Amino acid sequence: MNFFTGEVPSLFELYSMKNTLYLIIFNVYLLLSLSASSQPAAGFEKGIRQDSVPEIKLLNPLLVNKFYSINNNNLFWLQQDEKGRQLREQLLQRLDSAYYFGLVQKKYHAADLSAYIDTVLTDSANLQNADRLFTDAAIALMKDIYQGYNLQPRPGYDQLSAKFADADNDYLLQGLINTSGAEQFGSWIDSLEPSQFAYTALKNEFRRQKEKQSMDTAAILLNSMNYYRWIHHFRFGQLIVINLPAAWLQYYENDSLLFQMKAVVGKPSTPTPRFATVCDQVILYPYWYVPGSILFKEYLPKIKNNPGWLDAHNMQVVDGAGKVLNHYELDWASYHAGNFPYMVRQSTGCDNALGVIKFNIVTPYGVYLHDTNNKTAFLSASRFFSHGCMRIEEPLELGNRLLAGSLDTRFLQSCFKEQIPKFIKLEKPVPVFAVYMRAVADSTGKIRYYKDVYKLK
Repeated sequence: MNFFTGEVPSLFELYSMKNTLYLIIFNVYLLLSLSASSQPAAGFEKGIRQDSVPEIKLLNPLLVNKFYSINNNNLFWLQQDEKGRQLREQLLQRLDSAYYFGLVQKKYHAADLSAYIDTVLTDSANLQNADRLFTDAAIALMKDIYQGYNLQPRPGYDQLSAKFADADNDYLLQGLINTSGAEQFGSWIDSLEPSQFAYTALKNEFRRQKEKQSMDTAAILLNSMNYYRWIHHFRFGQLIVINLPAAWLQYYENDSLLFQMKAVVGKPSTPTPRFATVCDQVILYPYWYVPGSILFKEYLPKIKNNPGWLDAHNMQVVDGAGKVLNHYELDWASYHAGNFPYMVRQSTGCDNALGVIKFNIVTPYGVYLHDTNNKTAFLSASRFFSHGCMRIEEPLELGNRLLAGSLDTRFLQSCFKEQIPKFIKLEKPVPVFAVYMRAVADSTGKIRYYKDVYKLK
C-alpha cells in the first residue's frame, strides 16, 4: 500500500523501487572502496597497525610475571628497532625447527606470534601483552628442551625435580634476560640440550626416522631423548642410571660416562619401579630383611612345613627390638599375612641374597641396589629375574667410586660369617635414576633397541 495516497502500488512501481534500492547500495559500496584505496597498503613501511591483542592463555604465567619483574617490566621482544625484530624472527625460526627436537610447534603460540613480526601496536597495554606472549613461548620452549617433557612411562617417585625446580627456572629466566641479541639467543637455546655423544646420536637417528615416516620408532627415540634431557639437565657431579629395559647400570661424573655394568632387574610379574632418588649410604655386610610379599607368598608355607628351613638358608626371626627369637618355639600354624608380629632376616655373608654390599636408596617401594650371591645370572642376555631389586655385576667398583677410593675390598672379599653390618654415610648423596629407555646409543653411535619387557607402552 502507498502510505501517502493509500493506493496499492503496481508491479511496475515495485520493480522500479527495487532497482532504486540496488543503485543506492552500489553507490555506497563505491564510495567506501574509493576511500580505502586512498590509504597506504597494509604492512607498508611500518607494518600492519593493530590496536588489540587477542586473549591467549599463557603456559607459564607465574614465570612470565617473574621474568618481567626481574627485567623491570621492560619490553624484551617488541622494541621498535632492528634488534627487536631479529630477536622475534630468531624465536620463530626456532619454533619452525621444533619438529626436529621432537617438539610440537603449535604448543608455543607459533601461529599467534607470527602475526606480530611486522605489527605496530599503538597501545602500551597491548604492547606488553604481545611481548608477554613471546616470553611465554620462549620459556615453554626452553623448559622442554632443557628438562624434557612427557616422559613415558613417568617415574612413579621423583625426589629430585621439585627440589631443583626453582633453581631450574631461575637459570632459564636469567639466561634469557642475558641474551643481547638474536645470535646470542640462538646459542643459548643450543646450550640447553645435553652435550653427551649418545644424546646427539639419538637426535640424529630421530630426525632420520621422522623423515622416513617411521613414527613408532621415532617415538621410542624421542622418549629416550627426553629422558636424557631430564636426567642430565641437573648437571650433578655424580650420577647413577639404571636403564630397566636394557638391564644395565651406568655411572657418570660431571655428565661423562665413566663405566657401566650389567644389572639384574625385576621380572615382568614383579617389575622394578621407575624413580629418581638418592643413594645416601653404603652398607657393608648387610642383613636382608625379607619383604612381606616374598615371605608370605613363598617362604611361610615352607617354614610352616619345616622350621629348619630357616637354618638351612641362614635366616633368623627377630622382633621389633631386633632380638633374635627361637623360631622352633613359635606357633607357625597361627601366622599369616595379617598376623605376623616379627621380621625374617638373612644373616650376613657371601651367601646373603644382598651379597656383601648394599647401596641404600630412598624410595617408597622397598627395592634395593646391591650385590648378589648369584653371579651366574649376569651370564644371561635377558636379566629379568628379581622381585624388583636391582643386582649389579661389579658392586665393589661402584662402591669404591662412591666412597672416593676408600672401600676396603679385602674386608668384603673375605666373606666373613655373622659379620655385624657396617654403615658408611656418603659425604654427599648421589642421585639415582631408574628409567625406561628402549633406545640407547653405544660408544660408536649405533642405536640399540630393547623390548618393552614390562609392557608399559
